[in-house]
Amino acid sequence: MGSIERIKGVAKRVIAEKKNKNDVVVVVSAMSGETNRLLDLAFQAGGTADNLETDMIISSGEQVSSGLLSLVLKSEGYDSVPLLGHQVRITTDEVHGKARIARIDGENINKELSRGKIAVIAGFQGINRDGFITTLGRGGSDTTAVAIAAAIKADRCDIYTDVDGVYTADPSLVPDARRLDSVYFDEMIEMSSLGAKVLQIRSVEFAMKYRVNLFVKSTFVEGPGTQIKFLGEKIDMEELEVSSVACDKDEAKISIRGVPDKPGIAAKIFSKISEANIVVDMIIQNISVHGFTDLTFTVSKKDLKKSLAITSKIAGELKAKEVISDDKIAKISVIGVGMRNHYGTASTMFKALSKENINIMMISTSEIKISCVIDARYAEHATRVLHDTFGLGKAKRPK
Repeated sequence: MGSIERIKGVAKRVIAEKKNKNDVVVVVSAMSGETNRLLDLAFQAGGTADNLETDMIISSGEQVSSGLLSLVLKSEGYDSVPLLGHQVRITTDEVHGKARIARIDGENINKELSRGKIAVIAGFQGINRDGFITTLGRGGSDTTAVAIAAAIKADRCDIYTDVDGVYTADPSLVPDARRLDSVYFDEMIEMSSLGAKVLQIRSVEFAMKYRVNLFVKSTFVEGPGTQIKFLGEKIDMEELEVSSVACDKDEAKISIRGVPDKPGIAAKIFSKISEANIVVDMIIQNISVHGFTDLTFTVSKKDLKKSLAITSKIAGELKAKEVISDDKIAKISVIGVGMRNHYGTASTMFKALSKENINIMMISTSEIKISCVIDARYAEHATRVLHDTFGLGKAKRPK
């Protein structure tokens, strides 16, 4: 949606679906760079990322896009109607800046479809119970699309982006990264949470919860894209040990040193952070020495300032020794459902990083992923090393 020419290209894809006798609902994002421009204006006027006025300002980008696409479709002879969040009745919670969808009423959409119209919906926005505009956070248009697909029980949901599918790693970091024909929802959730920018994590969670048939395709080139699929028969588990490597440089680390080691301390710290709508990622607590311990956790860089303010206040109340932070870190992860049936993945990963003299600061694991926090200087090199170590540029993933 970067220009009128790009919007005309989108219209061609929409028209192609309509010619195939499909009912079509289109969810649009803002034009390229528009959200950042509007957000900057809001900040200059004294706004913050989480207030009502900022949501009103930045949600206008999608409104413009929906109107423009609808105009282009009509100019091509296809009846369409632009709809905003409040017209669709996308109801959210009260949080501004990163609201969560509570309910979608598909009645208005179905009404327009029954009239033969193409519904062009402004993504990224909804309304709270008091009728005020809210926005869903970065990538919110993906979440809107999947949620609407679930609400109207669509046969499938295609997410069009600037890449032609999901890759074994970020192609800008790893030249021989390979497009995957399919990935599992479990893997995609981990990849989205670990730095992959293809799909917003909430959209993947929504699709998985409501069994939405989801595909990732390119806006610019024709191709099959990548299907996000569900785990099925046992043969599904005989997959590659590792399917992808993710690199997240949007991480910051906070350490509270000399915290009293007694029940309730961690709860006090993290409940305050949670109340500020800050997501904590990795957490490590050291062994207690003389009744005191060190507590380290990671947050998104954008939440570092707010997290530090909260943490420093609590540390003062607890009479902790000090609070230190580091925003020059990165998280490197390997992901794959096949890890459930393979052993030695962690040791292979650690040996590969050790061989390159890359120190590991923190480690986090689940059944299908292993993440390491390292110095940001080595992030890209580590990604390429692990991609090569697990043979992701050469191996062919089973279909």
